[in-house]
Order: sequence, then C-alpha cells, then structure tokens
Amino acid sequence: MTTTETTTANGPPATTFDALIVGNGMVGTALCALLADAGMRVGLVEAQPRPLILDTLGEAPAPRVSALSPVSVRLLEHLGAWPAMAQRRVTPYRHMRVWDADGSGEIAFSADEAGVAALGYIVENNLTTAALNARVLDHLGVTTFYGKRVAALQTSATGRWLKLDDGRTLGAPLVIAADGARSALRDMAEIDVVEDDMHQHAVVTTVRCERPHGATARQAFVNGQPLAFLPLTVAGDERYCSIVWSVAPERARELEAMTPEALGETLGAALEHRLGEVEVCDRAYRLPLVQRHARRYTAPNFALVGDAAHSIHPLAGQGVNLGLMDAAVLAEEVVAAFKRGAPWGDARLLKRFERRRRADNAAMLKLMKGFKTLFDTRHPGVLLARNVGMSSLDRLVPLKRTIMRQATGERGRLPASCR
Repeated sequence: MTTTETTTANGPPATTFDALIVGNGMVGTALCALLADAGMRVGLVEAQPRPLILDTLGEAPAPRVSALSPVSVRLLEHLGAWPAMAQRRVTPYRHMRVWDADGSGEIAFSADEAGVAALGYIVENNLTTAALNARVLDHLGVTTFYGKRVAALQTSATGRWLKLDDGRTLGAPLVIAADGARSALRDMAEIDVVEDDMHQHAVVTTVRCERPHGATARQAFVNGQPLAFLPLTVAGDERYCSIVWSVAPERARELEAMTPEALGETLGAALEHRLGEVEVCDRAYRLPLVQRHARRYTAPNFALVGDAAHSIHPLAGQGVNLGLMDAAVLAEEVVAAFKRGAPWGDARLLKRFERRRRADNAAMLKLMKGFKTLFDTRHPGVLLARNVGMSSLDRLVPLKRTIMRQATGERGRLPASCR
C-alpha cells in the first residue's frame, strides 16, 4: 500500500495512515477489514510477534471459544471470513437449556421458536481471528506492525501519533484502541474505567461426553455459579463440549489442580449426568472475572472498541458480539465521513458512535451483574421465586421469543454490514 511520510512536531519522520488500530484480536481485525475495504489506509499494530494463520491452527479444539450471534455471523459473512470458518470447526446450536441445580426451575429456548436457523454458533476465538487475518494480511490497504508495542500516544493539530517501542512513529487522524480489557492505550489516553470485581474465576477446558450434545447449549447454576457446556463438533463427533464454569476463586484453584479424571467426574455430577460420563481432553485454565466499563469511549481523534471499552461476565456469552457491533458501528460512522470528505476523527462524529453503542453495552453489563446477584443469593424465598419464575417464563412463548431476539443480536439500529 502507499503510505505517506511526514514530520511530527518534535521532528522525527512518521508514517501516516487514515486510521491506526492497536490490537489484532477479533474486534480490531474486523474493524481493520471494514475500514480497508472502504478504501482507507490502515495501520494495524500488535504486540504478539506473528499473526494467527488458518493453516497453522491445531487439530485439537482451543480452550477459548465464543458464542457468536447470528448478527455477528452476518458481519463475518459480509467480511468474507465466515466461509473459511465454516469449513473448519463451527458448531451451530439450535437449542439452549438453562436450569437451577438448587431447585426445579428450568427454561428451554429453541431456534424454531425464535424463527432463526440457529440461536448462535460456538467458534474457537483463534479460528475467528485467523479467518479475519486472512482478509487483512494481504490487503493492499493494510500495513501490519507485529511484535511492536506502543511506547507513547501523542496529540497533534491533525490527529494522533503512536511512538512504537522500536522508535518508529505512526500518525493518523484516528487512532483506535482494540488492545483488550487491560488496554495500555486507554491508559495513555487518560480514560478512566469503572471496575467491578465479580469475585469469580472462569475455569475453561474441553471435554468429550458419553452422549452427543444434540446442538444444545446447556447452562446449570450450581450453588448459584454458572456452568456452561457449549457444544463442539470435532471431526464429525458431536460429543465434545467447551466448558466455562464461573466459580469462587478458591474453588477455581481446586478445579484447576484436579486430575483429569477427578475433574471429569466433578463436571459430570455438576451437570447431573445429562450427557453421561465426562472425559477431560485438555488442561483446565483459570481466568479472573472483572467487569469493566470505560467512562467514555472517545476523545478527539481517538476511540475504544471491544474489551478496551467494556468487558463482561461470560454468563451469556455476549462479550465478543458486543465488541463486533462496536467495530461495525464505528466503521459505519467513520467510512461515511471518509467518503464525503469530512474529518473522520472529529470528536462530534465519534460521539455519535458512542451514543449508538454505550447504552446497549451498559444494559448488557447491568443484566449480567443482576443475574449473578440473583443466583448468588441463597435466601430460601429468593430461591423459590427464581425457580417459579424460570418455569413460568418457559411457558410464555411470546416473551421467550422476545428474549431470544435480543440474545441473537437483533437490537436497535443495526449497521448495514450486519443486516
């Protein structure tokens, strides 16, 4: 691609772009593809030394997965990434069952009731990132900087400058932080974040069950703590599941230290043996859970997307879907300004992006915290009420259909890339 060399206020030469994105995860790479496809010159900076490539992914399932909503899948189809993903390992789930292991409350959702082909798709994060990388690595509008960290963020009259740890300087009218929940770039921009420690760790691993999952995502609240068995299909075998169990930190350490046999027995019992015996196929990984929400998403010539703006409890599997929607909305606003020759790093334009996304993200964060609080409560009256409530809701199909529509991502005004 053609880049421009200019001089910063302090003198050193800099390479300039139309936009700079820091972070080569799913959200940052999707945003990079959206901007580059619109004709913008994009620089993509990533601390990891090399990109994930589809042909180098292992045969065994990776431990970190996401439940991609149909709306997110439409975005990935728009970007041309979905076919490569579907050829490898994508597991649609048409049913979802949620129950309270402390009582009798249970609710079931189905794609038929929602009027969709699938409620969602369980996909390994590595696969999504690698498929998006395939779209941007050879793109004429993209220049990548792997194995590079941002040493400083500077402001000028025309935009922002990034000083990299190798001494290079990059400039653009718009810099976007997609560098995760502990975003260094967010700190450099002096944007505060509200943190809410969930006092839980997520234990994740991959298992093979005695019985097939039947394209069903299952979630049990065991002592008030959510255990998810998310369906995976490996080489045509539908007995695999990805596990996410959010538990107290001390319990997480116990689970992590168990032998595979003991952990399998524990998981099977916690799921009430609904899928029979459970065999653990990988080590258990432990991830502390902290919800974060930036006090603002934007500043002049600067924006946050994905986990850099908000990170959420994995209870409903909505984190990456919120981030991909951030990318789609920001791209829609920026590209519209770029095509009409307006300043796409303008603070007022970026505020439109923030208004379109902040309320939806805040509502989902509050909902997840509310669910956690509800199921953490051990009071007998609350226990009875939530079990009766779940069973009653299961019989209210129109209300369930509304809930499912929200969960599939059909909320508010969708960007054109997601329709």
